[in-house]
Amino acid sequence: MAVVRLILRLIAAVGLAIDAGIHAKLAPQYDAVNASISQGTLFRIEAGVAALAVVVVLAWRHRLGDLFALLTAAAGLAALLVYRYVDVGTLGPFPNMYEPVWFTDKVWAVIGQAMAAVSLLALLPRRRAERTRVE
Repeated sequence: MAVVRLILRLIAAVGLAIDAGIHAKLAPQYDAVNASISQGTLFRIEAGVAALAVVVVLAWRHRLGDLFALLTAAAGLAALLVYRYVDVGTLGPFPNMYEPVWFTDKVWAVIGQAMAAVSLLALLPRRRAERTRVE
C-alpha cells in the first residue's frame, strides 16, 4: 500500500505543478481583466497556492495537507469550468472572468487539476482505512 500512496502523491504533485505552471505563465496576459483585483493577480495566487500544495503533498504527507491540496485542485477546477461555461459577471472585487473557449493551456490546467483531485480523493480514504486497522 505504501507504493500506491507514493504513486498517488506523485500524480497529485505533478497535476498541481502543471496547474501552478500554467497559471504563473498566463498571469501577465490577464492583468488587464480587473475589478478591484485583476484576473492576473488571481492567477498568481492560484499558482502560489498550487505550488505550496505540491510541497505539502510531497513533504508533509498528512491528512490535513492532502485535504488542503485537494481543495486547491478542486476549487481551481470548479472555477475554471464555471467561468468557461457560465457568464457569472463581476462578483464583488473579482472581475468577470468568463472565457467561453478552450485553448491548450486551459486544457492542460484542467488535466492537472483533475489529476490532482482524483488522486487525492483516492488517497484520503486509504489513510482513514489504515488508521482503522491500527486501532
